[in-house]
Amino acid sequence: MSERVDIGVTGERSGRPVRADARRNTDALLSAAAEVFATSGVDAPVRQITAKAGVGAGTLYRHFPQRSDLIAAVFRHEVDACADAAPALTAEHAPLEALTAWLWRFTGFIGTKHGLSAALHSGDPAYSSLPAYFQQRFVPVLGALLDRAARAGEVRADVDPYDLLRATANLALPAREDEGHTRRMVALLIDGLRYGAAGR
Repeated sequence: MSERVDIGVTGERSGRPVRADARRNTDALLSAAAEVFATSGVDAPVRQITAKAGVGAGTLYRHFPQRSDLIAAVFRHEVDACADAAPALTAEHAPLEALTAWLWRFTGFIGTKHGLSAALHSGDPAYSSLPAYFQQRFVPVLGALLDRAARAGEVRADVDPYDLLRATANLALPAREDEGHTRRMVALLIDGLRYGAAGR
């Protein structure tokens, strides 16, 4: 069986192999915590998270001794899941369709992050590295999608991926209240990207 490198609660590679059952427990806790945080906030009772994950409180505290460890790990986990969706979209869709689908996926990430917002903007040093992590993971992914669409002549070639990330995130702010509004606004943004494209 191949060994996996543990990314850990801070995102640093430890170099230690991770047992399959430990990885399953961690993944279950992160997925459960993301759902609970999105609906009940980051101060939700631990038992609510462990019940959804199907593990005991001891397992949670073994992996995440402090609540801030869990919150930071959930944020990184959600960022990674969103960023890692791009290659499959690229393989399955034409360039502009892949770009659009990923931006919709990104707005979903922003919508679910509202449960983490208060903690992430609290000034707690436990979260100080997360904005940079967000940028480091998302800017290259979106840049590659934009480059592919620009080479196909479907969008303009002068779009800064970080600017587009910020614009899309701002459009996604009311996503939980009106997802249709967000999709309409992203569609308008895509129309703007197409203006002046080489193929038009």
